[in-house]
Amino acid sequence: MGVAAKRYLFTVEDYYKMAEAGILSPEDRVELIHGQIVRMSPIKSPHGGCVKRLNALLNQLFGETAIVSIQDPLKLGKFSEPEPDLMLLKPAPDFYATQHPVPQDVYLLIEVADTSLAYDRKVKLPLYAESGIPCVWIVNLPERCVEVYSVPEGKAYKTKQVFMPADAVMVQPFEVKLEVNRVLGK
Repeated sequence: MGVAAKRYLFTVEDYYKMAEAGILSPEDRVELIHGQIVRMSPIKSPHGGCVKRLNALLNQLFGETAIVSIQDPLKLGKFSEPEPDLMLLKPAPDFYATQHPVPQDVYLLIEVADTSLAYDRKVKLPLYAESGIPCVWIVNLPERCVEVYSVPEGKAYKTKQVFMPADAVMVQPFEVKLEVNRVLGK
């Protein structure tokens, strides 16, 4: 008769204590997902360029009506704190200096995916849906498209749309269209 080993799940509080104690450093490039410390993929040049391009575009379009957050923590309960590539956040007078954003603060969350595409779809997307993030984009660099997920229900999104370079995608809730070729670059 086998004995099942029990895993220890780290809380967000544990995660921060490990950083304070020097067990984790910023160079480690990790995030907390479902109580497990997960190593993030290295950022390759196309990924980094896309994040910078989106940062410029979103700040130009929404810099006065939303906060553009780049690779910052998002607190999703007691056991998860991912670091999405970009988020459009509701304005906060202190720019979230006193606490990290939570799902209710997010207008739009964007993951830029090249080597992380399967992970973003299978692990992070269900986590975002379960947390009630209203709209998630996966900028799919290998297939040169933007996947838009909306209407979270349980661990999935009821709606998925795929936008190609010649298309324009609506940035909700602002009703502003953004050309996909501007997101992807040349």
